[in-house]
Amino acid sequence: MKKMVKSVLPILVLLLGTVQAVLAADNSLVIKGSTTVLPIAQAAVDAYIKSHRNVQVSLSGGGSGDGIKALIDGSTDIADSSREIKKDEIELAKSKGVNPVATVIAHDALTPVIHPTNNLKGLTIDQLSQIYQGNITNWKQVGGADWPIVVISRDSSSGTFESWAEFVMKKVRVTPRAQMLASNGAVYTAVSKNKYAIAYLGLGYVHKGVKALLVNGVAASVETAVTKKYPLSRELYMYTNGDPKGEAAKFLAFIKSAAGQAIVVKEGFVPLALPPRAKQGK
Repeated sequence: MKKMVKSVLPILVLLLGTVQAVLAADNSLVIKGSTTVLPIAQAAVDAYIKSHRNVQVSLSGGGSGDGIKALIDGSTDIADSSREIKKDEIELAKSKGVNPVATVIAHDALTPVIHPTNNLKGLTIDQLSQIYQGNITNWKQVGGADWPIVVISRDSSSGTFESWAEFVMKKVRVTPRAQMLASNGAVYTAVSKNKYAIAYLGLGYVHKGVKALLVNGVAASVETAVTKKYPLSRELYMYTNGDPKGEAAKFLAFIKSAAGQAIVVKEGFVPLALPPRAKQGK
């Protein structure tokens, strides 16, 4: 029996070394995080591997917070995030020898949405805050129909939730009556099926099943997001441990290229720079 144990040990060591070598392979890439960034990342991965057929990519969502946690614990190469990394996350990362470095890959316009049958055109940031605090509970209080308001929000692990908290709530808590959902897709579906609902989405998730509201009289668009005329404009990020290198650097360079930015636009989000016609006002 002792001889058998001795003979098996070298094999186990060899197998462990093989697994570690695969995980450390230069032609692999793990991407985790924001569900807002996910459509861009998915389309970019699909395009990237067509010209890099030897690259193996693992992609998953879960939320900006989950992506940053994965970067800190070393289980992802790139963390997608729809918000800036927090101070306490940076401190935790540094305590573990991780140096989060942000690459901005697109802009976004955080967009409040309602059901298409709701006749309301827009709201101010203060009205949005009062609705999400639970102080305004009927659409007639803001110029709409005599309908109760159903408040829908992202869950607290979401970067989109954090952005909404920064832009709209300003450290005031969301009403406990709000429905807290785990993804942009779930939010979109909920609003499209409920004429009383209000929620907020990344611009790329705003489709015909919901209606976008003006905010302070300004519509969310490519131009208003890039110029920051739209008051709920934000950046979308991909974080790496230190300056990107290897396959992560190549992938991020692709997303920032003309081809990658075309994908950003195709997915309904906002590129890093306005196209020439938009700059000229044509």
